[in-house]
Amino acid sequence: QVQLVESGGGLVQTGGSLRLSCAASGRTFSTRAMAWFRQTPGKERQFVAAVRRGTSVTYYEDSVKGRFTISRDSAWNALFLQMNSLTVEDTGVYYCAASSTIILSNMRNGGGYEYWGQGTQVTVSS
Repeated sequence: QVQLVESGGGLVQTGGSLRLSCAASGRTFSTRAMAWFRQTPGKERQFVAAVRRGTSVTYYEDSVKGRFTISRDSAWNALFLQMNSLTVEDTGVYYCAASSTIILSNMRNGGGYEYWGQGTQVTVSS
């Protein structure tokens, strides 16, 4: 089991920045990948970014490329998401996710992750 707790959300104006954190505990040594997803009311959960263990290859949703940066600590006990140039479309609840079994083709699919945090709200005002 892996436990995930997000923090760092808040209210920011358009063009501003936020840094989200996700603290991982439990069997983190088994983690194959960690990711960020977001969700707004009435919409499906959306992939934001992911990082794969071993190669540390990163993946991004097209709309956040060049603005968001995913990173993690060396022990895979923490995951971060640096968000710059925020827009109102970035508003939502951001969830941290982790998987010990994920396959490459599922990196952008929420169904590929077994562990989820409770989420942190990000609100971007115009």
